[in-house]
Amino acid sequence: METSKSQIDKAGKILKSSIQNKEELDGALNVVHKFRAFHEYPLKIFDRRLERISKKFDKNPVIARRLKRLSSIIYKLKRKYKGSEPTIKLSQMQDIAGCRSVVSSTEIARKVRDQGFLKSDIKHKLVSQKDYITYPKKDGYRSIHLVYRYESDKEKSKYNGLLIEVQIRSKLQHIWATAIEIVDFFTTQSIKLNRGKKEWKDFFRLVSSALALMEKTALVPNTPSNKKEIYRLIRDSERELKVIKNLTKWNSAIREFTDTKSKKSKKEFFLLELDLNSESIKISAYTKDEGEKALEDYARVEKIIRNKKEYDTVLVGADSIDELEKAYPNYFVDSQEFIKVLTKIIKEVEKN
Repeated sequence: METSKSQIDKAGKILKSSIQNKEELDGALNVVHKFRAFHEYPLKIFDRRLERISKKFDKNPVIARRLKRLSSIIYKLKRKYKGSEPTIKLSQMQDIAGCRSVVSSTEIARKVRDQGFLKSDIKHKLVSQKDYITYPKKDGYRSIHLVYRYESDKEKSKYNGLLIEVQIRSKLQHIWATAIEIVDFFTTQSIKLNRGKKEWKDFFRLVSSALALMEKTALVPNTPSNKKEIYRLIRDSERELKVIKNLTKWNSAIREFTDTKSKKSKKEFFLLELDLNSESIKISAYTKDEGEKALEDYARVEKIIRNKKEYDTVLVGADSIDELEKAYPNYFVDSQEFIKVLTKIIKEVEKN
């Protein structure tokens, strides 16, 4: 990559600055788009390894990879920690590129990490690992994260130093995260980034603890330890927020995507564009040879919708549209899975 580390960090400073001129901003955005796109090759390498390892322990893991959205990059650059000024540099951001494996259980997720990644002969350097299953985050997030620094002594050494995040989670953990994505989009909140309404944040924290009970893992901090109490509070919150009714409505809207032809063909990249006003989703599919065009289109759409809460876009890679639906149910079908779990919890409360 021709852009230097100092240029990348300078672009990050411009993006998080409150004072910007158009020329400077456009230049910074171009640097960020190039830097993000540069991660695609090492990301693909880790994506393949993750799939290979996951299949050793799970018959049907769902693997997907993604490049971090521009809005998420800017938020992270601006985010303050414990009141202090933001210090993270763009070149040091660990999750610009990430791949994820969704497996059937927590036990398998740990095997993928312990017996798969941590015991493998991987040449790339492990720089960080976090177990949010054993130690759930305060907002209820649960997953395993591994961050690697790409290292190669071959012709691909130009990618050395790039950071790739590997996420491993169970299906229950994934449908919880998916439900948050759906609610965030259709209510223009940012629960995922801890900027949502208190009643919604409390609801998802409680549901996460309920799922942790089902998986026999640690509860979310500052939630009740009693199952009946957790379930009762979930029932009450669901009634107030009309969660099932709203998710059902939003799920129907998401299903109405425009590019139906892509369902029948193998594609490498998918650009998703969500429009809250019309409750529609547009999918543009790209072949392997069209990767550069996909990245260009992604950058173009992001520039158009920047600061528009009613729009969202993401570029994802998947083997087929079917895998895409399974890996990213926040943009397609599987809020139904979350609804099923929620209905089961409520029925148990009503029964007692």
